[in-house]
Amino acid sequence: MKMTFKRIADLGDLTGKTAVVRVDLNVPMAEGSVADDTRLKAVKPTVDAVISAEGRVILLAHYGRPKGQVVPEMSLKPIVPALARVLGRDVGFYGLDEPKGNEAVIVIENTRFHAGEEANDPTLAAAFAGLGDVYINDAFSAAHRAHASTEGVAKLLPCAAGETMGAELQALENALGAPVKPVAAVVGGAKVSSKLAVLENLVEKVDHLIIGGGMANTFLFAQGYDVGASLCEKDLRDTALVILENAKTHGCAVHLPTDVVVAKEFKAHAENRAVGLTEVDADDMILDAGPETVKALVSVLESAKTLVWNGPMGAFEMEPFDMATVALAQAAARLTDEGKLLTVAGGGDTVAALAHAGAKDSFTHISTAGGAFLEWMEGRELPGVAALG
Repeated sequence: MKMTFKRIADLGDLTGKTAVVRVDLNVPMAEGSVADDTRLKAVKPTVDAVISAEGRVILLAHYGRPKGQVVPEMSLKPIVPALARVLGRDVGFYGLDEPKGNEAVIVIENTRFHAGEEANDPTLAAAFAGLGDVYINDAFSAAHRAHASTEGVAKLLPCAAGETMGAELQALENALGAPVKPVAAVVGGAKVSSKLAVLENLVEKVDHLIIGGGMANTFLFAQGYDVGASLCEKDLRDTALVILENAKTHGCAVHLPTDVVVAKEFKAHAENRAVGLTEVDADDMILDAGPETVKALVSVLESAKTLVWNGPMGAFEMEPFDMATVALAQAAARLTDEGKLLTVAGGGDTVAALAHAGAKDSFTHISTAGGAFLEWMEGRELPGVAALG
């Protein structure tokens, strides 16, 4: 689904104006301090853009799931010093109803301390809108939620996508909206059931669909192969067959393992062997795609111009069952570095897998958004993006 949205430049002259900016400050904490400031760094381009346009910034964000209650340990206050360091300027911190200081950048306390946030309450949205003159959404990770701070407020003020969110949306548009073909997609992970909508959407959009991880076992079972003691959703046999049939209808080539790595135990460095699909014993667990499969899949990537990746090819957390994920990720990284492939990836396991493979920094775009990235892959409209159109 094509996403249309305005950018900060479309908001006109910001001199003397206050921009209410929705950001992602949901950062990992350790002993009261920020353990990873990646998401804080993502806030800086939009803050800098507004201030360089002689505007002021008020940041809205959530932290955790306080469910509309004030939960002190979910306060945004401990994050403010780290954010100030990243931004290189003073940052004020206030409750929504408190009198505000004159700092150029202000953080408002956790939006989810208000019961009306997740309910998209119009009164709360109006309170957020009352903080400023324009609204900027720079939190793609929350764009799949129709909340007061992501959708409600956008209806009340001139609005636009922030710098980081705009870059993300453009990368996603390049990957599936208007991609350079052929397009390949890697979809892995444990269960077909968690990514049914993703698979159903992708077979209509991509030229090559590579299915890995435990999901592949379900498709192999549907095709009549014995998968032994492997993770397999046997009740989805008919669903898997429908997806394969739909892929044929839309001219999408589905790539499943042709050989697999099996072990009797689910643990790192368990005794293992690479076997053909007809050689899986009753007590074998399929834990990775095999070497012949990897060779074939690298060839698929070499024939593609665009790649979308979500989910690992096997039990990548345990050596040596990370082989297929690492090999494919490194091949994608090499092709990206050579300028032959545009690569977009997202999802928690995916980011961890690509980092493990040493391939993360080479990908064209890595999305840190979990649910929003998956819903985009499902082809669903994201309320927080639609509101910016």
